[in-house]
Amino acid sequence: MIDLETRELEYFLMVAEELHFGRAAVRLSIAQPALSKAIRRIETRLGVPLFIRTSRHVALTPAGKALQEHGRHALNAISAAVRHARRAADTQSHLRLVLKPGGDAGLLSPILAGYAHQPDARRVDILFSGPADRTDFLRDGRADIGLLYTPLDSLHGLAHERLHTEGRVVIVPSTHRLAERDTVQLSDLQGETLPRWKGIPGGDGTGPEVADVIQLLHMITVGRMVGVLPRSLVNPVPAGVVCVPVTDAPPSHLVLAWKEHDHRPLVASFVAAALDAARPLTADATTAEP
Repeated sequence: MIDLETRELEYFLMVAEELHFGRAAVRLSIAQPALSKAIRRIETRLGVPLFIRTSRHVALTPAGKALQEHGRHALNAISAAVRHARRAADTQSHLRLVLKPGGDAGLLSPILAGYAHQPDARRVDILFSGPADRTDFLRDGRADIGLLYTPLDSLHGLAHERLHTEGRVVIVPSTHRLAERDTVQLSDLQGETLPRWKGIPGGDGTGPEVADVIQLLHMITVGRMVGVLPRSLVNPVPAGVVCVPVTDAPPSHLVLAWKEHDHRPLVASFVAAALDAARPLTADATTAEP
């Protein structure tokens, strides 16, 4: 037996977010007495108090905090299931591809051109993400397929195919002490200011926060920091900066990823087109190896 209905969970989560029954009722477009009654009904059914109420204060109990944490995931899962069901029934649905701006190693155009020749090709909607939320787009159903960079992006719960492997470069102002070097090592960057990427907690950067490569390159040009990126993300190299290969940095892999159990033909067709488009690039990279 289900102890909590979806609508009741929505009511609880709104009160948990606002910690105020009046504001929550306004956002839910229901009367405050009806909302209070619904919350009491939930507490009675679960057998635990979810809120501590006083005349001037509302707070979550430990049970309420646990329900808030897991309840939000449950609602997101339900919403994703509904989207997937509707999309599976729609034979004219579009394919949604998520990537970060410039994060395709030059493969996006040939992939789209190859996919357009597939007999079951659909329109492809391009979605642009922030520095590190592409996997969220895939897991919550906002995108069907994504171009990710590993090891930065987690592939947990995702199927994937590797399209391209490349080295990393340090980007420095043209007047920087490392600008004339043919190569550098990570130890050469000791003491340098590196960026803090927006949305990526726990990074090593100590410099200003940046949200994308364009912001990073601007900050490098004015001498505020240096950056380390996959080589294809800095192509072409803008004026005022220099890219130097980092010989001991781990390689970066561009992968095409999708939800692990998504076996729809439109996804499989796009994967096949992407692999075909990536083969010449992979062959060139292999030939160039010493």
